[in-house]
Amino acid sequence: MSVWNYVVTAHKPTSVSHSCVGNFTSPNQLNLIIAKCTRIEIHLLTPQGLQPMLDVPIYGRIATIELFRPHNETQDFLFIATERYKFCVLQWDAEKSELLTRAMGDVSDRIGRPTDNGQIGIIDPDCRLIGLHLYDGLFKVIPFDNKGQLKEAFNIRLEELQVLDIKFLHGCVKPTIVVLYQDNKDARHAKTYEVALKDKDFVEGPWSQNNLDNGAGLLIPVPAPLGGVIIIGEETIVYCNANATFKAIPIKQSIIRAYGRVDPDGSRYLLGDNTGTLHLLVLTHERERVTGLKVEYLGETSIASSISYLDNGVVYVGSRFGDSQLVKLNLQADASGSFVEVLERYVNLGPIVDFCVVDLDRQGQGQVVTCSGAFKDGSLRVVRNGIGINEQASVELQGIKGLWSLKSSFNDPYDMYLVVSFISETRFLAMNMEDELEETEIEGFDAQTQTLFCQNAINDLLIQVTANSVRLVSCTSRELVDQWTAPAGFSVNVASANASQVLLATGGGHLVYLEIRDAKLVEVKHAQLEHEISCLDLNPIGENPQYSSLAAVGMWTDISVRIFSLPDLELIRKENLGGEIVPRSVLLCTLEGVSYLLCALGDGNLFSFLLNASTDRPTVIYSSNKKLLYSNVNLKEVNHMCPFNTAAFPDSLAIAKEGELSIGTIDDIQKLHIRTIPLNEQARRICHQEQSRTLAFCSFKYNQTSMEESETHYIRLLDHQTFEFLSTYPLDQYECGCSIISCSFADDNSVYYCVGTAYVIPEESEPTKGRILVFAVEDGRLQLIVEKETKGAVYSLNAFNGKLLAAINQKIQLYKWMLRDDGSHELQSECGHHGHILALYTQTRGDFIVVGDMMKSISLLVYKHEESAIEERARDYNANWMTAVEMLDDEAYIGAENGYNLFTVRKNSDAATDDERARLEVVGEYHLGEFVNRFRHGSLVMRLPDSEIGQIPTVIFGTINGVIGIIASLPHDQYVFLEKLQSTLVKFIKGVGNLSHEQWRSFHNDKKTAEARNFLDGDLIEAFLDLSRSKMEEVSKAMGVPVEELSKRVEELTRLH
Repeated sequence: MSVWNYVVTAHKPTSVSHSCVGNFTSPNQLNLIIAKCTRIEIHLLTPQGLQPMLDVPIYGRIATIELFRPHNETQDFLFIATERYKFCVLQWDAEKSELLTRAMGDVSDRIGRPTDNGQIGIIDPDCRLIGLHLYDGLFKVIPFDNKGQLKEAFNIRLEELQVLDIKFLHGCVKPTIVVLYQDNKDARHAKTYEVALKDKDFVEGPWSQNNLDNGAGLLIPVPAPLGGVIIIGEETIVYCNANATFKAIPIKQSIIRAYGRVDPDGSRYLLGDNTGTLHLLVLTHERERVTGLKVEYLGETSIASSISYLDNGVVYVGSRFGDSQLVKLNLQADASGSFVEVLERYVNLGPIVDFCVVDLDRQGQGQVVTCSGAFKDGSLRVVRNGIGINEQASVELQGIKGLWSLKSSFNDPYDMYLVVSFISETRFLAMNMEDELEETEIEGFDAQTQTLFCQNAINDLLIQVTANSVRLVSCTSRELVDQWTAPAGFSVNVASANASQVLLATGGGHLVYLEIRDAKLVEVKHAQLEHEISCLDLNPIGENPQYSSLAAVGMWTDISVRIFSLPDLELIRKENLGGEIVPRSVLLCTLEGVSYLLCALGDGNLFSFLLNASTDRPTVIYSSNKKLLYSNVNLKEVNHMCPFNTAAFPDSLAIAKEGELSIGTIDDIQKLHIRTIPLNEQARRICHQEQSRTLAFCSFKYNQTSMEESETHYIRLLDHQTFEFLSTYPLDQYECGCSIISCSFADDNSVYYCVGTAYVIPEESEPTKGRILVFAVEDGRLQLIVEKETKGAVYSLNAFNGKLLAAINQKIQLYKWMLRDDGSHELQSECGHHGHILALYTQTRGDFIVVGDMMKSISLLVYKHEESAIEERARDYNANWMTAVEMLDDEAYIGAENGYNLFTVRKNSDAATDDERARLEVVGEYHLGEFVNRFRHGSLVMRLPDSEIGQIPTVIFGTINGVIGIIASLPHDQYVFLEKLQSTLVKFIKGVGNLSHEQWRSFHNDKKTAEARNFLDGDLIEAFLDLSRSKMEEVSKAMGVPVEELSKRVEELTRLH
């Protein structure tokens, strides 16, 4: 039963909502503070760039964030208010490097209508009070006392009901606010009020300004001595102040929502608009009088949600719709007329509108391909989990057959040479004084033939094995010391060696064992095996690191791997691998004190045997908690590799790919790797089709001419490996793509892409017509096979038992695929089901259909074959506005709703009465704090058959803030254990600002608030691994479970993502 669920973040939110700059961590350090909805990041400005100091979760969705400095303080404090009306004031503790809570509280009112335009939180420049606009018609004041402590809050009535913005004015004797509002005739005005703290009321302010630009939406208060306020409209920018100064300039129509102050005196501001254009606004002034305004074009950035000027012309541009950027403003324009140079990009996956899970390597590990970003910053992102190899250097070399690294003497800590073998020659590369690889000679080695194996040996010798000999060469003189020659008529096929032993196989199944004694090669033993030998290894795994008592041998013909004892070559064990694929490489190794024999086959399978798995899809094998774990690597096909550890490239790998040799270092930890395919338009729906090796997506482009905005919609086809554009199908005017799937139909072997569309006509309240388009991919192009008109928007499509199920406006419709007499196909309506407000999301399993309704939560329908009809079986009677739905299994379904909550429902098939059977019972509730757009079954990590985690089903979700998360359905006993761990951890891990974890995770929307149940917060549980050892011991004591076991169990969970 999938009712016990574990929710964890695989990719943290990246969408930036706010940023601010100040001296937070010390009086002389400049900090950039970034808010990403439910997280706060603190960065330090250094000459090398931004250095991250802290990244912490906040138990709330951040509504406002401000830095301020109370009297008698040398550094800034941070004020944060959340959407659920909690607030806190934070201070930096330099000794412990952590956040201290100075104050916190709840500012909600029992009655009051939440504001339409979002919460406003502002702080008086002279630190006399904090002002909040949370509910229509009320202004909440939190006064400071003279010691900088907060006193009890109170509300003041505000006549203006439709408030657009409120700011404090600078340089006023009494705290003064300016309110930008809209009246009931839709005209916009600005008005000022003084806040009388003693009387807890407003006093008419010094000035007001009526009939502003119809698009006026933003106030910028100007610091003293100039004072006053700038009002940003869509067509004009206005400056006004108490001395009746009024300056206005026209601007090109744009919507400006982000600004950043450049100079402390407020004479220059950066403005970012909704097209990603950056302008500079200059206030010209004589002494303390503003004489005019100027706007200058600077260049293009991501579409800004926040702009923070740091220093020396460097600006942080935070974005919700694209990557955030660190840009430099240059004094001279570049060739394209732009003054903006991008220094760094910070990847942002938000908003993830849709995604699909693609398992290209068929290893049960998905790559997630997301539709990310919006407007011009739209892109596809390919997200996969693995260990990264960071390329340090590379050179083109064709036809590499083998790679080995050698040291210049046996005890040298670093490698010196790289031996590169080709089909008829061997070349030697060495590190020179400039830390470059250059070609060199090793005189005693045979360079005119292919090398089969190389190794450093005891007594400062080097071993080279070729098809006709084994050569021992001195490290110091580089001359030949001894040589063993293959018997006449035989040649060496495979070889392996360690510091004192050499094992060779010649044709005919002969195995020859040599030892190095006193700088001589001595043939110790010869054995004849019944089959040809395919691979060998004698890596020492016993006590002696220079000598192995075991040899591993892989065989042709009987497809086996055998272990022989040394020096007598007696067979100890034979393992038949089964199948027809030959073992290509064997390795004896010890990980965490456990000895393994790894055996890799030619088809990419890896066997691991316990004693007492490289494939062309490179994988890193590591051991944790005495389990072997496998991690993908971000490289395509690798032919050969060897470790290469030099002073210039410590702990690196030399890697031979098709036609190139490169040197790279390995990341120490698994993480998500993200590849960006910029579209310059917004992708809305995406789908993968394995059979045609393609991805198809619906997208639209904004065309903004000076007169009007229009959108053009397309269906585009990409290659699923190279992401090259293959084909585009434009949709009609006003038509947009709403859904896309890949499916096949009964009695037809072809695979099709089906696209559901809607005609969005400006005059209509909802679409009255749409189409279902069926495409086949032929020679990499989209061929339209069938089109079917519908009477509404096709919000969702599903393959359904060889038919097509569509959700069209209020109804669910089933179509069959019919063959006409002329050989063409058509979609023919079979049956339907009415009774939804808008059926936005559908999922199917067998004959069952789960529908997520716009307003009416989840309902369960069933298709009756005999009557060929669809009936409602059960529904959830709560009013949830759905944003996504998925079936966890046959009985349990998960939904996400627009209050940022998740919930699960279960069908009561064994209930006693019809009434109960017709009700979907809510079994789990949880506040995620993220707006989920899509659930999909799949996994981001390789699923291993031998671990408990491998059996746990997972669902991936994507959100507006760019979060990729995992929901894992746990067995009940594991859930109970982790629930106990979670409630223990809540006591030891305090929320930032002392915000309550329990309240944050409680299900909460306009209708109700309920405690979280049957969901666990994986992010909190996995935070156990980041605790100090002493804290871990306290938790383990409270749990009555040893630290090692707790760590082991929590580490297992991290393997889910």
